[in-house]
Order: sequence, then C-alpha cells, then structure tokens
Amino acid sequence: MTRRSKGTGDRGLKVRVKTAAGRRESSTRWLHRQLNDPYVRRAKADGYRSRAAYKLLEIDEKHNILKPGYRVVDLGAAPGGWCQVAAAKVQSSVDAPKVVGIDYLEMDHVRGAIFLQKDFLDDDAPDALMEALGGHRPDVVLSDMAAPTTGHRQTDHLRTTHLFEVAIDFAQRNLVPGGTFLAKVFRGGTESALLNDLKRDFKSVAHVKPPASRKESPELYVIAKGFRGSDQDRE
Repeated sequence: MTRRSKGTGDRGLKVRVKTAAGRRESSTRWLHRQLNDPYVRRAKADGYRSRAAYKLLEIDEKHNILKPGYRVVDLGAAPGGWCQVAAAKVQSSVDAPKVVGIDYLEMDHVRGAIFLQKDFLDDDAPDALMEALGGHRPDVVLSDMAAPTTGHRQTDHLRTTHLFEVAIDFAQRNLVPGGTFLAKVFRGGTESALLNDLKRDFKSVAHVKPPASRKESPELYVIAKGFRGSDQDRE
C-alpha cells in the first residue's frame, strides 16, 4: 500500500522488514524505521550524509541563524550532515573555509569545511578548533553531540548533560558578541542551572523540536541567541 508523508514531498512504498535469524528484534525495528523514514530517503536524494541535516535546515528556516560570511563550529560533526548545511548556508569555500567540525569518529571530507578527528572532551580540543578557524571567533556554535546510551537512565542522563555543559562552556568562552548557540538535549536532561547560565549570557533562550526530529524521540534542541559577550568582552 502507498503511504503519504507529510511535509517531505515523499510518496513511497512502505517496506515491511521480517525478523531474520540472528537479528535482534530491536535491530529489526530500527531497520524498519530507517527503510520507511521519508527523511532518510530524502537525504539520499538530496546528497546529505544523514537525515539530521533537515533538523538544522528546519531550525535555520525558522530562526535564521546561519548567514553568509558567518563562522561556524560544529561539535559532534560526524557523519557530516550539519557541516554540509552550514557550509552551504554561510557560503564557505575551499580556499577560505568558515566551518570547522570535530568528532572522534571518522568523517569524509565536506567541501568548504575543516574536520578535526578528535574527541571534543580532550583538553586541547577547544584550542585546536580556534586554531582551525584561524584565530577568529565563531558566530555560531552547533552541537549535535549525544553520548552512546548504556541503558541505565541515570548514567545516560549524566553523560548527556555533561556534553551539553562542555558545549555551553566552549560557546561562552569563544562566541562573538551577538552569536548563537544551538545544542541537542533530551527531555529531563536540561539542568535548570545550565539554562539559567544561558539566560544570563544570551538575550533569548528556547527549546525547539524541528519536524525532522522523530516524535517518539526524547531529543530537543536548545537555541540561545544574542550572546552578551564573554567576561573578557565585558571588561
């Protein structure tokens, strides 16, 4: 039977996946979801590395955070969908790249972007990112980082919150005044103290859930706009 997909312009046949010998039921469910996800099919057609590209596209369409000439840092960049979107939006070139991504996973080259295969939690990672930007401060810091789940809710909560916290710290230390911070969180994973810090340092802070984010997913994004400047800027 045919299946209409809202908001994606996709009309495809629904694929049924049978449980194969040796394949866990959870893997079968994941495969079924991938094969029938219109954003997955659309990403392949549009040349994006992952469906996550549409999350950033949809957020930018509403909030206009990526503008020509802006410099962007992408934390947790692999497989590169957000770098692709950012490089196109800010009109980054091979000769003068304005987008720098970092991830401990391997990632194929994205035109107009510099990629550092490095763990962002390493002590020297922030300096490496700034060096890759030629010493210029970013206008936008993006973070789609998520800790691998362990199945233990409290542990996963703490690990995800830590990634959010270190991303905030990088943004607070390095963004240009007026800059934007966008980061993934999970429901129940945004500590009030961290949000209060953002509200102190940015003119506006809000949670967003773009249409490309699956309804059943606990992920949300925090968008903070209008950075008031670092302590050094305020001196």
